[in-house]
Formats: sequence, C-alpha cells, structure tokens
Amino acid sequence: MTSDNVLTVSGFSVLYDVEPPVEAVKDVSLELRRGEILGLAGESGCGKTTLAYGIQRLLRPPAVITSGSAVFHDESGTDVDLGSLTDEQMRRFRWDKVSMVFQGAMNALNPVMTIGEQLGDVFTTHRPGTSRAERTARCGDLLEMVGVGRERLRSYPHELSGGMRQRVMIAMALALRPQLMVMDEPTTALDVLVQREILQQISQLRAELGFSVVLITHDLPLLLEISDRIAVMKDGRVVEVGTASDIYHRAQHEYTRRLLGSFPSLTGDRGDFVRTGAGTSEEVAS
Repeated sequence: MTSDNVLTVSGFSVLYDVEPPVEAVKDVSLELRRGEILGLAGESGCGKTTLAYGIQRLLRPPAVITSGSAVFHDESGTDVDLGSLTDEQMRRFRWDKVSMVFQGAMNALNPVMTIGEQLGDVFTTHRPGTSRAERTARCGDLLEMVGVGRERLRSYPHELSGGMRQRVMIAMALALRPQLMVMDEPTTALDVLVQREILQQISQLRAELGFSVVLITHDLPLLLEISDRIAVMKDGRVVEVGTASDIYHRAQHEYTRRLLGSFPSLTGDRGDFVRTGAGTSEEVAS
C-alpha cells in the first residue's frame, strides 16, 4: 500500500452458500489510487458486481464474505477497515466517503417523487442540519454539474430521457463529494452517443473534483478509452492488472487477449481483429 491509495483490497473472497456452493470471488487483491479510474472488466458472471457489493457490505444471503479485507484510506490520513464497521457506521459511510451508481440505476428513481425531492433526501439523511433553501440550491448545482438544467428539479423521472435519468443518478452519487465512486455498468441500455457523453462527463468531473472511480463493465474497448488502469476478472479471480496501454499493447494473460479479440474492428474487414499473442493485435474498436 502507498500513501496515494484510496482503497486496498486484500485476499477478498465471496461464497454463495447454496448447493453446491459457488465461489463467486476468489482471493482478489487490488489497489485503487487516489484520483484514478480503475476499470474492472470481464464477461457476465465473472464476479465483478459481487466484488463491488462485497467491498461495500451490500451483499445479501446466501452471499458470504469468507476471507480478506477492504481498507479505505481517508484523505484525512485515517485507515478504515470496512469489515469492522457496524451496520449503522457503514450506512453513514456509504454516500459520504464511497458512493455507488448501481446497474440499471436510471430505472431506480422513485416514479412518484420529483427529482428535487429525491436528490434532497440525500442531504436530509446525511446532512440533517442543512436548511430547505440550502438543499434546493445544492440540488440545482448538482444537476447543472452533470449537464441537466436546474429547472428539472420539479420534473418526475418519466419526464426525463434515459440519459438524463442516468445523469441524475450520477449527481446523487456525487452529492456528498465522496472520495470514491463505484459505477456498475453505468451506460447500459443507452445509445452510443449518450454513452460517450456520460463517460466524458465522468472524466471531466473526476478531473475537477479529484474522486476515484471503479468502473465495472464487460465492454473492454470502452475501458481502454477512459481508464487509467484495468483489472481483468475471470471466474472470480483477477487474472491481470495493468495500464490501459499495457492491456491493449502487451496483454499477458490469454483470457485478456481473447477478450480483446472478441470485439471487431470498425474499419477493417470482418475477421481482421485477431490477437495471436502478447503484444500482437490488429485494431481495437473504441
């Protein structure tokens, strides 16, 4: 661990206690540096979301954390073992220090509450001393920060497009200025133009506010474009970690090369995208 880390995960394992038992996450160790975007890639079912939920103590039975630790390194200099917190301490910790944009989050807004009411709930719960006027002003600022007009505070979720609802969820995740934001498939079901806009917005906000990001997706070309480093998961294990450039040009693990090779080129003939070994490839679609 270095002083630049915001999160250190060591030997983390999660078991689904069913018959037969399923080892969903197996002895994962990762470091997340302050201010970086760490991409977590792998096919569906490889354990990406289970790992993210486990770190934040969001798993429900039959999932059981069987070993390992997740330590948050607060910018104040305090190290917090997330596994040692009580349920109430963890509830206060979430959103304040670590926030999450859940998979399918754009459909998670309450349909009978306005956007302003739902954003305001974050402050009511975690900053109870905030006045109504302060909450309204802060909620409007949050919407503008993610590219949504503050007049949308009076709108209901069905009056917003999918991309706008996703931006609202990102604004909610950033409301308390956390040091780490975990994003689980944040652009699922959005068209490619809206995806790019939202990812550019995330990169811009990260640069402005300095928070770290764990970005979970099976879309490796997307991670190559936006991430500082990438961790590749297969069957519950992290099989390779490297910079985006290293993963693209010098992938060491056969699974990483096969994952890269599963995405066709946008410019070449069909079948042109072939990875034959570490450091050899044709073009990656971005």
